[in-house]
Amino acid sequence: MIKFLFQRTIGMAVTMFFVSIMVFIIMELPPGDYAERWAFRKFSGTGTEITEADIDNIRAEFGLDKPAPERYLKWIGGIILHGDFGEAFAFQTSVNIVIGQKIWLTLTILFSTLIVTYLISIPVGMYAAIRRNSIEDYTLTVFSYLGFALPNFLLALILLYVSITYFDSTVGGLFSPEYADAPWSIEKALDLLSHLIIPAIVLAWSATAFQLQTVRATMLDEINNLSVTAARARGVPEWKLLIKYPARLAINPVVSTMSFDANRIFSELPIVALVLGLPELGELLLKSYLDLDMFVAGAILLILTFMIVFMNFLSDIALAILDPRVKLIEG
Repeated sequence: MIKFLFQRTIGMAVTMFFVSIMVFIIMELPPGDYAERWAFRKFSGTGTEITEADIDNIRAEFGLDKPAPERYLKWIGGIILHGDFGEAFAFQTSVNIVIGQKIWLTLTILFSTLIVTYLISIPVGMYAAIRRNSIEDYTLTVFSYLGFALPNFLLALILLYVSITYFDSTVGGLFSPEYADAPWSIEKALDLLSHLIIPAIVLAWSATAFQLQTVRATMLDEINNLSVTAARARGVPEWKLLIKYPARLAINPVVSTMSFDANRIFSELPIVALVLGLPELGELLLKSYLDLDMFVAGAILLILTFMIVFMNFLSDIALAILDPRVKLIEG
């Protein structure tokens, strides 16, 4: 297991190295740089003539005059050695300050959505497989098809309409008005948890539908295995038999696709956040990229990508624990 962990850790580090290079290249792709954008905004309409020399001076002030490899090494070195993502030019402060609270709220939404997804899909998928061809099974199948067909943002709009029309309340935001700008406390944390329920359900909608069908199909395959039939013939209680054999193996596909679920959530979060008024990084990423505020955009891309890679790392470890055959294959 130690060797397996070491190999996966090295693999994650190498992956993030190449990811950081790709992110930096994406940051460099737009024509021009922030120096030109800053000069345009400051002097546009003033009648002041801006020369190329002025642009070069501004570029040197922001440290954008250095060669790209040197800027990459300084940027990635600051992240690795000091946890410093650089300067947010448009905000005239550190990137860490600009994205600080939003990144933690985004990750909180991510993990709460994953928890809701697995708490619903795994037991419900197993139940549907055990009750195959029953009314419950058909009902859950219809539910899963709705999860595929109904977009998350449409579900969010429906919940907003119902809450405002019939309950005279709103499901938007992550905090009540009295806690929005208040310092962190137990009461504010509890308020956050109460507001996370609706976003987690909305974002888990499609992922739950997919994983429910995955668990159901895998469970049906495992129930008919000879090992299960033999255990049943030995008189093993049905509930113990299901948990020990088919149920344990049925969740392997779910565990192995945790990173895909995280990626799906990140992809669906911006438009759901727009509907529900959630503070997340999607809008800031788009704005910073359009503004050529490269370090803000790069930090957001790098952090979100790292979370997907890290979720893949966790799924490999969890899968190795659940199914020892994984370690044997790696060995």
